[in-house]
Amino acid sequence: MKAIILAGGSGTRLWPVSRYGLPKQFIKLNGGKSLLCQTVERLSAVVPLKDIFVITNEDYRFHVQTALRSVSKELENNVILEPVGRNTAPAIALVMRYCLEKLRSRKDEVIFICPSDHIIEPVEKFAKYARQAEAAAKAGYIVTFGVKPDRPETGYGYVKRGSRTGAEGVFRVEKFAEKPDAKTAQKYLKAGDYYWNSGMFAFKIATMLSEFKAHAPEIGRRMPQTLAKMTANFKDMPSISIDYAVMEKSKKAAVLPIDLLWSDVGSWDSLPEVIDPDVDGNLKIGDVLALDTKKTIVMGEKRLIATIGLEDLIIVDTTDALLIARRGQAQRVKEVVDLLREKKRKEGVEHLTIYRPWGYFVVLEEGPRYKIKRIVLNPGEKVSHQLHYHRSEHWIIVKGTARVTVGKTMSLVHENESTYVPQGTVHRLENPGKVALEMIEVQNGEYVGEDDIVRFGDIYGRGTKKG
Repeated sequence: MKAIILAGGSGTRLWPVSRYGLPKQFIKLNGGKSLLCQTVERLSAVVPLKDIFVITNEDYRFHVQTALRSVSKELENNVILEPVGRNTAPAIALVMRYCLEKLRSRKDEVIFICPSDHIIEPVEKFAKYARQAEAAAKAGYIVTFGVKPDRPETGYGYVKRGSRTGAEGVFRVEKFAEKPDAKTAQKYLKAGDYYWNSGMFAFKIATMLSEFKAHAPEIGRRMPQTLAKMTANFKDMPSISIDYAVMEKSKKAAVLPIDLLWSDVGSWDSLPEVIDPDVDGNLKIGDVLALDTKKTIVMGEKRLIATIGLEDLIIVDTTDALLIARRGQAQRVKEVVDLLREKKRKEGVEHLTIYRPWGYFVVLEEGPRYKIKRIVLNPGEKVSHQLHYHRSEHWIIVKGTARVTVGKTMSLVHENESTYVPQGTVHRLENPGKVALEMIEVQNGEYVGEDDIVRFGDIYGRGTKKG
């Protein structure tokens, strides 16, 4: 069995912590590891590491590789790239083509599809369910995991179980149901045969090929193509979920009810499901001082947050944005993000900390004709060979040693030393050392946007668009 993690989502419902530039799957919400890393480690209890792959897009490729490397260097290159986002059905089609062509999988190979940003415990119980799903998939079913509900949740789609199959613990799907209103959700909970649709699936390649051909012919007719051709024409795929394309139509759809802790952490309201509140019902992350405060979620990054006399609120503080909402209203965060994007506000898309394949930088200050950054360059990494038409740069080394090329001159710049890059001059920054290089960059010029860059060489295979 091959385990495939879907990691292309933008995660806007946890704004301002999760943004397009660093979405939910890469964030550490409930411990010292990102949700993606937790997903990889959870799947390692089901299949060998070499059989775990992540499908994502080019914007997140280096985030994914960094996360995989932190789990095991064996995983670093287990990445499948979508040219453009076309929803889960085309993504699964691309995964199957990759498995058949690159991994030499047989058509009776079982594929297990899993989102990258869910929290599931305990792992041992999850692994047992996954093996049950594998057995049912080998029998020809497309198995979805249905989470046993413990409340009348209106934020999830539901699956209704039908008659038993011959596979252990697996039932035929009687129907899929959209997100219900409160009254309908209560009815589903009371009925006992409705489950939350978890977004996890197991199937044989041959089974899904057949179902694509029958129910999603626009995708099915592309399946015989080579991986290169499918990738080149991926933008022409219909944008449709696997639920709509196949699961709601297939007679082979089955549900495996699972009873464990599961959350897709779909909003700030859901955070107490996975992190225990204190005796006052407060959930505090960061430096928080709560006086006469109850049933309130407070999350901060660097500065102290003090609350007095509050109840049923959500407070999320980041370096450049603050969210304050009443509990129960967190689903409306998406409206905030949509409005920010409409107004072309960068807070809706990226943080002040921007991650690159070589490390990251933090914008400390910005104004007309200048920008100040703190740059961290990982050991052995190098920024692209480049120039800027509209700005000059001053570099001050805070920690480590930099190898700097300005024009045709190469030099080593040590701690507490500085160098200058004139406007329009080809230059490169490298870290030849064993520790992270930290420096302050002061930009000055008529335009200091990140897109003022021309690359002449880049070890990460990037084009000329961004820094």
